[in-house]
Amino acid sequence: MAKVPSVRPKGQATRTRIVDAAGELFAKRGYQDTSIEDVLDKSGISRGALYHHFRDKEELFVAVLEAVEARIADATVKASRGIADPVGALLAGCNAWLDVSRDPAIRQIVLVDAPAVLGWQKWREIDARYGFGLLKGSLRAAAEAGRLSPTLIEPLAHVLLAAVLEIALLMARANDAPGSVKQAKAALRELIEKLLGPSPKTVRRRKAV
Repeated sequence: MAKVPSVRPKGQATRTRIVDAAGELFAKRGYQDTSIEDVLDKSGISRGALYHHFRDKEELFVAVLEAVEARIADATVKASRGIADPVGALLAGCNAWLDVSRDPAIRQIVLVDAPAVLGWQKWREIDARYGFGLLKGSLRAAAEAGRLSPTLIEPLAHVLLAAVLEIALLMARANDAPGSVKQAKAALRELIEKLLGPSPKTVRRRKAV
């Protein structure tokens, strides 16, 4: 018997359409220069339909941010999948984040607008379900492998998050993008390996020199 394909409920399809349209506008113009009217024009959705799903522009921005954070989390998980060494997995995930942060849309929504629009605490609560949560998970795996004390997971997660965000912003301001990426990844590797010890890949590279 043939399987009947699932059909996305109309309400969910409308919500996705609104979020996609708003995401494109926020990425291109920024939060402050994007109005609800702009979103209505781009999405072709009625005002009533939009307000059925979102109370105001900030709530719509949160939905866009969550979608972007999920995309980033997916990229970091894929990059670290199959790497047994926790330090190597952490490095791979952080490098993936630096790669995706070069996308102007991600930079605008996550690094520029999110802290300003939502405030540090609310932004952090959202990120804790995505990037920050993955970072803590990586450090937890490193602690289980004896690479750091479990009591240091929380503070080190904050230290590394701040470092990754600052490095991403530094890359965004750099004129020589390819060179800045290489330097950024080297600096992040140096920091992580000073804190947790070298990954097997680094050890092999040093022995080969």
